[in-house]
Amino acid sequence: MLNNDDFTNEDYEAEIITLEDDLGNEQDFEFVDVVEYEGEEYIILLPVDDGEDAYDVLILRIESVDDETESYVGIDDEEILQNVFSIFKDRYKDEFDYEE
Repeated sequence: MLNNDDFTNEDYEAEIITLEDDLGNEQDFEFVDVVEYEGEEYIILLPVDDGEDAYDVLILRIESVDDETESYVGIDDEEILQNVFSIFKDRYKDEFDYEE
C-alpha cells in the first residue's frame, strides 16, 4: 500500500489506462511506471478514484501484441511480484510512503 498526498498535484496530468476484466467490467488505473525485471517489462498502475488515501499497486506483465498494441497479464508468481515491487519502491522512495 502507498500513501502520497503529493501524487495528486494539480500540475500533474495523469495517464489513465482503462482495463477490462474477463467479465467485461472496466476499471480506470493511473499509469505510474514500467519496471524491467529478468528481461520482462512490468507496468505499475494505481486504481483511480478508490476514495482512500492509501493505494493498492497493480503490477502486470507487458506482452507485446504488435508494434502498436500491448496486452497486460496478471502475475501468479509471488516472488516476481515482490521483486518488481521492491524495484518500484526503491525508485520512488522519495515520492511515496509505503505501508507494509
